[in-house]
Amino acid sequence: MVFTGAFGKNLDILKRTMDVSLMRRQVIADNIANADTPNFKRSTISFESELARALASEGSAGGFTPLMTDPRHMVFEQPVDYRSVEPQRVWDYLTTAKNNGNNVDIEVETMSLLENQMLYETMAGVLVSEYARVNMVLK
Repeated sequence: MVFTGAFGKNLDILKRTMDVSLMRRQVIADNIANADTPNFKRSTISFESELARALASEGSAGGFTPLMTDPRHMVFEQPVDYRSVEPQRVWDYLTTAKNNGNNVDIEVETMSLLENQMLYETMAGVLVSEYARVNMVLK
């Protein structure tokens, strides 16, 4: 079943964010597993800020339309489709926390894992409530 409109968009954003949360869990687990590996550099997943920027750009469309008489002119505020935003894995090469060149702090990674798990459970609860509303309307 394909949903359209705001409901479909909300479900799609929830699904994409939950997928990113699963990817983030794998990255955090990789960081924890390599906490004692010499010269290992921790990594993170960057997604939410770009998604927020894309969603904000959709609402800013309209208003002033620039006159572009040359293809070399700069584009001002061009709306970005939120579906084009992909998660990016970012490595932290600039810091070193240990003498062996490793920069994984097990306490920070454990807290990140807990925060990510709580976020995933919250999104799952929101997803359940969205479908509960659909069932309520259908009854």
